[in-house]
Amino acid sequence: MWVEMKKVPSLMLAEMWKEYFEGEGVPSRIMPENGLPIGQESAIYKVYVPQDKQHVVEEILRKL
Repeated sequence: MWVEMKKVPSLMLAEMWKEYFEGEGVPSRIMPENGLPIGQESAIYKVYVPQDKQHVVEEILRKL
């Protein structure tokens, strides 16, 4: 199961967080909040990580 870790106002920010989490060894996904296909830059996006990695991401975010 995937859990939401971040909500961001653009595709560029969502991709940045996805790459950051993956760089730390945590797989991630991005999905637009409105359910439309990925690719609309100005939509609100959510960044998801696997539930069993949530504690890792919380620790990463705490260190920022």
